[in-house]
Amino acid sequence: MTKVCLIGAGSTVFMKNLVGDILLNGIFADCEIALHDIDEARLKTSGIVAAKIADALSVSPKITATTDRREALAGADFVIVMIQVAGYKPGTVIDFEIPKKYGLRQTIADTLGVGGIMRGLRTVPVLLDIATDMRELCPKALMLQYVNPMAINCWALAKLAPDIAHVGLCHSVQGTAFELAQDLGENYKDIRYECAGINHMAFYSRLEKVHADGRVEDLYPRLKRIAAEGREPATNRVRYEILRRTGHFVTESSEHFAEYVPWFIKRDRPDLIEKFNIPLDEYIRRCEEQIAAWDAQERELVGANSIEVKFSGEYGARIMRAVATGKPTTINGNVANRGFIDNLPDGACVEVPCRIDAKGVTPMAVGKIAPHLAALMQTNINVQALTVEALTTGKREHIYHAAMLDPHTAAELSLDQIWNLVDDLIEAHGDWLPRFR
Repeated sequence: MTKVCLIGAGSTVFMKNLVGDILLNGIFADCEIALHDIDEARLKTSGIVAAKIADALSVSPKITATTDRREALAGADFVIVMIQVAGYKPGTVIDFEIPKKYGLRQTIADTLGVGGIMRGLRTVPVLLDIATDMRELCPKALMLQYVNPMAINCWALAKLAPDIAHVGLCHSVQGTAFELAQDLGENYKDIRYECAGINHMAFYSRLEKVHADGRVEDLYPRLKRIAAEGREPATNRVRYEILRRTGHFVTESSEHFAEYVPWFIKRDRPDLIEKFNIPLDEYIRRCEEQIAAWDAQERELVGANSIEVKFSGEYGARIMRAVATGKPTTINGNVANRGFIDNLPDGACVEVPCRIDAKGVTPMAVGKIAPHLAALMQTNINVQALTVEALTTGKREHIYHAAMLDPHTAAELSLDQIWNLVDDLIEAHGDWLPRFR
């Protein structure tokens, strides 16, 4: 019997999507699903919802819910990690409110910037603790790592827990392809693409439509025409501007991408914020909305006689099925660069096509990517590398260096301000961070 452990299962909606995907695969109809979370109330809700999913699909998995992580991990074949260390409060609030005192505004703050750095510093130690437990309790399990900051987390895992098989998963590659199909008025099923780079900053090298007669159409000319004529969706102006400037489309949303570069969010240029429709403090707004809706959502899910179950588009269940059956599938995964992208650093976390089969995850080499795109990615890789260096060595100085080289932070603050900001963030995090020398 296949055992799947979900760590952070109190994220009930995401848990619902993943468990639904798993149980829609007939081969996992009688699997064991072990739900784990440190929040007993939300874990209880997730257990009820998981049982309702099984009822809706008329399958009989073994479903357990426990606050004991080791119990959940014991004997697992797959470990799905979807935690948020320090939660919305205090973690996310600290990451936004303290930088704001220095005039540094953010949109999402979970991938790069000072928010992404701090999230990585408090998340990686927990991931390494999970890896330690896996080494003892399920050493052959494959970790499906969904947690941001994806690149920092996966880079640290590959460096500090290299014996634990893992792949970082995000929905931005396939999600953006779906969005582009809509922008072009096409059916997503007719679209094919090649995409590579780093998480949240990968670019499509090929974007095509396969016509019914077998003819293959390059979709980039039509996409560039949308950009040239200013017909892009208002919510996506940043990414279409990057298309105009680089000739390629990037995988992560405009609100994310705006804070990975120095060009869009400037405190003395409110006209840019308006022109590119940049939603400052967007993650705060989303979290507040979710918190406000949680009670009603919980009542709805728990009280529903039947829960609708459909495939979510996440990679997790596809990977599990390919590993279990040996029937291959291809996904875009986050892995350590071992010659997969020639002009990005060895060891850095890259997002590339990966073949999944009974052997596990086999990343595919894509050669060199366009030099200007590699240079843009390198500005983010610098921050990721120094954050991982801080975690590896325990040296506080590298946290300052990471913030100093962050494109958005460097564009807004002086060196003194950056140093003071880092000190304030470390102090505010307290015991959520490891001790740095």
